[in-house]
Amino acid sequence: MSDDEFGGDDMGDEFEEVDEDAELEDAPEEEEQQTKNIEVLEASKKVPSELRITSNRMSKYERARVLGTRALQIAMCAPVMVEIDDETDPLRIAGRELRERKTPLIIRRYMPDGSYEDWGIDELIVSDLEVR
Repeated sequence: MSDDEFGGDDMGDEFEEVDEDAELEDAPEEEEQQTKNIEVLEASKKVPSELRITSNRMSKYERARVLGTRALQIAMCAPVMVEIDDETDPLRIAGRELRERKTPLIIRRYMPDGSYEDWGIDELIVSDLEVR
């Protein structure tokens, strides 16, 4: 077979040279712009406090998550927000913080449309179940 059957030697002329350095320089700028766009979208999805529609009662699942998260933080030497006296159990200390409404956490509730509501522990009604 000859070179003429396959288009000869000029097949390589159809492709243009790509400047790889130019593509690499533009990528971080595009990535930064996309990150900024995502941050703007997330910020606009927050429901203002006066327009919240969910209940002001803490669910048993939120309570369990708050207690577990805060107990882990206390076990890892986070500052305690209440007087602890002789108590050494992180879960009991977390329960005491929750009862006294001094837990430094915020509960974020996501809505089906992607928006979310933030609730402080001091704004929620917590059931009086004892932590054992």
